[in-house]
Amino acid sequence: MSTAAAFLSEVPGWFLWTGVFFPVTALLLLLLALLGWKLRETEEELAATPDPRRTAIHLCYGPHRR
Repeated sequence: MSTAAAFLSEVPGWFLWTGVFFPVTALLLLLLALLGWKLRETEEELAATPDPRRTAIHLCYGPHRR
């Protein structure tokens, strides 16, 4: 029996759930929520600009560059 298998056979299930699976799941859900929030912000900014293709130029070089 390998060391990992011996370790996992001795670890209680509640410890694996609360110590590994739950925090990873919570972090992934928070990451998805953050990315959705940032995507909505970006879509609102692009909708407010008259020409969305010029948004990157304004962000990089300022509003005075052509």
